[in-house]
Amino acid sequence: MRYKLDRGSHSVYALYYHYVQVVKYRRKIFDNEKIIEYLKSLIKEISDNFKVEVIDIGVDKDHFHMLFKAKPTLNIPKYINTIKTITSREIQKNFPEVKEKLWKGHLWASSYFLATSGQVTLEVLKKYVESQGKE
Repeated sequence: MRYKLDRGSHSVYALYYHYVQVVKYRRKIFDNEKIIEYLKSLIKEISDNFKVEVIDIGVDKDHFHMLFKAKPTLNIPKYINTIKTITSREIQKNFPEVKEKLWKGHLWASSYFLATSGQVTLEVLKKYVESQGKE
């Protein structure tokens, strides 16, 4: 996969990110394909509202990886906090069995991992994300 350069009125950029979010206490809640698909659809909907392009999402039992492309104007903390807030609320509301596995209703760990993809090729990152959850 080659970098596709985007253009702003005064800039040219290619901003790709690798985001990892872990379930609090590594609880294994993503053991149901319906929950996984719901998580992915929520993230894509939120991302559309932020004008973020989701390249790929890989989900394992207790975390997810996401590759996304954004404009330099993206407020990353706000974007990630929105993902965490909405997905937590909606997953717990629509899948009550998830609440039983959580501690005090907290779905996500407070911290997250975020890196730009400049250190490895997008091909390597994409293959890594696609492999998540496949045993």
